[in-house]
Amino acid sequence: MANTDHTENQYDPQAVEKSAQTHWDETQIFAAKQDDNREKFYCLSMFPYPSGRLHMGHVRNYTIGDVVSRFHRMQGKNVLQPMGWDAFGLPAENAAINNKSAPAKWTYQNIDYMKTQLNSLGFGYDWSRELATCKQDYYRWEQWFFTRLFDKGLVYKKNATVNWDPVDQTVLANEQVIDGRGWRSGALVEQKEIPQWFIKITNYAEQLLTDLDKLSEWPQQVVTAQRNWIGRSEGVDVTFDLSAETAGISQIEVYTTRPDTLYGVSYLAVAAQHPLALEMAKSNPDMTAFIDECKNTKTTEADMATMEKRGMPTGLSAIHPLTGETIPIWIANFVLMSYGSGAVMSVPAHDQRDWEFATKYQLPILQVVEFTPNDADTADISKAAYTEKNTLMNSAEYSGLSFKDGFDAIAEKLATLGKGKKSINYRLRDWGVSRQRYWGAPIPVVTNENGESFAVNAEDLPVVLPEDVVMDGVTSPIKADPDWAKATHNGQPVTRETDTFDTFMESSWYYARYASAPSDAMLDPKEANYWLPVDQYIGGIEHAILHLLYARFFHKLLRDEDLVTSDEPFKKLLCQGMVLADAFFTKDEKGKEIWHAPTDVIVEKDDKGRIAKATLADGTEVEHAGMIKMGKSKNNGIDPQAVIDIYGADTVRLFTMFAAPPEQTLEWIDSGVEGSHRFLKRFWRLANEHCELCESKGGVPKLNKASLNKTQKALRREIHQTIEKVTDDLGRRQTFNTAVAKVMELLNSLQKAEMLDDQDIALQREGLMAMVQLLNPITPHICEALWTLLGGKSADGKGELQTSPWPQVDASALVEDEKLIVVQVNGKVRAKMTVAADISSEQAQEEALAQENVQPFIDGKTVRKVIYIAGKLVNIVAN
Repeated sequence: MANTDHTENQYDPQAVEKSAQTHWDETQIFAAKQDDNREKFYCLSMFPYPSGRLHMGHVRNYTIGDVVSRFHRMQGKNVLQPMGWDAFGLPAENAAINNKSAPAKWTYQNIDYMKTQLNSLGFGYDWSRELATCKQDYYRWEQWFFTRLFDKGLVYKKNATVNWDPVDQTVLANEQVIDGRGWRSGALVEQKEIPQWFIKITNYAEQLLTDLDKLSEWPQQVVTAQRNWIGRSEGVDVTFDLSAETAGISQIEVYTTRPDTLYGVSYLAVAAQHPLALEMAKSNPDMTAFIDECKNTKTTEADMATMEKRGMPTGLSAIHPLTGETIPIWIANFVLMSYGSGAVMSVPAHDQRDWEFATKYQLPILQVVEFTPNDADTADISKAAYTEKNTLMNSAEYSGLSFKDGFDAIAEKLATLGKGKKSINYRLRDWGVSRQRYWGAPIPVVTNENGESFAVNAEDLPVVLPEDVVMDGVTSPIKADPDWAKATHNGQPVTRETDTFDTFMESSWYYARYASAPSDAMLDPKEANYWLPVDQYIGGIEHAILHLLYARFFHKLLRDEDLVTSDEPFKKLLCQGMVLADAFFTKDEKGKEIWHAPTDVIVEKDDKGRIAKATLADGTEVEHAGMIKMGKSKNNGIDPQAVIDIYGADTVRLFTMFAAPPEQTLEWIDSGVEGSHRFLKRFWRLANEHCELCESKGGVPKLNKASLNKTQKALRREIHQTIEKVTDDLGRRQTFNTAVAKVMELLNSLQKAEMLDDQDIALQREGLMAMVQLLNPITPHICEALWTLLGGKSADGKGELQTSPWPQVDASALVEDEKLIVVQVNGKVRAKMTVAADISSEQAQEEALAQENVQPFIDGKTVRKVIYIAGKLVNIVAN
């Protein structure tokens, strides 16, 4: 029997949560160890950037992960749930500049605070596996792995375009470019070419694409996004001879997926940085100015599609490979040197981008694809390009061919002439991993006096990033310190690379380091392969492409280094929705919006619960902007710690899981939080009252299933229906909100049940114990306390809730003695009747016809048919 002191019957979440967390810490119950005799389950939430404080997006992400982990632990699995810190990156530099501190000090302080916050929420992490990507014991192995890729020829250096601030004389990340200007200087940002390091992800493009078929437990939208990003296409490389050799160039090669439109080419377009453009600009100041303008062109696909198409004729021409006609060559701002050969064949009749350019500069628009009968009345080449794939026309002997036949025939002709060949192309480009920032892992490459680059030897790793630095906001401290760059390689003087890694490098393999973190190797393959792949990965949809693609790529690199055996890092993916909150603002005298924290706003609601009026404490009226994503920009973030201090962590966890399905947006509503808290208080109170009743009876009565009356059988059926549904909701469906709703219904039934005899008390005990186990993944602190109170844990501490077996459904309890049947007359419900579950069809029909509420609707009519659907309804057809 549990502790019987129930004099304090009030729910005190702070005391309850402190006690539970202390117990978990003392028992180290969440520490994971390899056990080949048990089924493993690796649950991982995307690790946070240590910005200083947790926000509700973090809370939602990590609560989902903890619920999943605790559920599977109670299924008897060997669960690993680690946590660490994505600690490198630009925000730390900005904060260090603002706070006049080194990024390292700021980062470590934030880690300490955020770790305390995570622990206050009761997340069951194996902290022995904690990592921070800014520490040498982590990035040393990342550097080592890069040197392995270097030796394999999977790494190279080339010039690439970056954002350049001409005033601060520094490279800017995309986030530091605001409306085309540097975030600090305000200068117009230029596109500048500087040397950058790349990893050949394109070598793995086909694997990354085909292995998407293995990810059956990923959201389809993420798989589709990756498929589109990789962008496999089948086309033809077409060679156009120049009319006259220029700058040593006699040919231009272009890639096209539409060789069927080759006869519609009316000009070639080259990028502003193409060698031909640069050569012709030497004697043309206007062209030089245009090329300089193009340096600042935005390069995203969305921008390229919508921006004004501009260009200049080079004065050069090419020869059409099939017709022999000359075709003008233009410089165009919509062609990028970084994509393909930096040149495209332009078919304005059948490509909208080409059409806009040709229309502006009055270039020929030649239709070579017929309209289909369905769109012949609406298509108009003079108004827009016709981009459908259809029968060829105006294409010499190829006219009349279908798209596929025309594609093949023209490709074959080009191959015969030595002017083209079929090829497969990918939209994916190699991964540029160089960053000119300081707060990142130094790239382990050195260069000798002859300009030759070498990977740093393994025994010289890690290349340590100095942490005691001063940030001036302009130059990276390691770039500003010539002594840091001095080194030796195999006895020869060399210069270190002063660029640092893109932080995607760190986040691309952290999941594997959690699984195995030996001090003398990147991974221990035996332990890593026990835990990997991750069984459940949880994070935001914003990481659908880059992070997840890079992690998949990195995993294949690890596999090819014989460190892991699996092909994919994450078996199942859950992308949680955003957290929304009310946002309020006033406007200053210039009309600028001033955003006010929801906690500073007094709200009045109408009878439908809608906000009717909102004011500040001084009476100033504020405007309600609606429910929008929590964030600093709208000042509508809710501090999790403030809510925990009032209601406790379990309330925060419960509301977060109950308010919406995990994939959907969650609206943070104070009344909903208060409702979750009231539920926990009711749960606490009922459990304590139950234990007091048991004390008065001298113990807990034993349940006798055979002696249950009709009402008791119904309650026990509900208990086991709840176990059945919650098991499915938490495990297979991952609809945590419906699981909580079902348990709430059970609590209502347990509260309403009258305690008339011992079997009522025994049933209530069974229901409360089931609730404790079912809610444990979601609200573990209160469940830990009630588990002990209800006798789940013995006096010697044995019988841990966190590892207790998940409650099992008693199939016999689900068997119903009676059914509630609906009776319809001519399709309309006229009565309901309770009948034996095994009633025959004939009996059901007889009882339905005899119902008092049915008689008026069949009186004087002929009953034509009576249909019985077992256990559900009787439909009487009468006229």
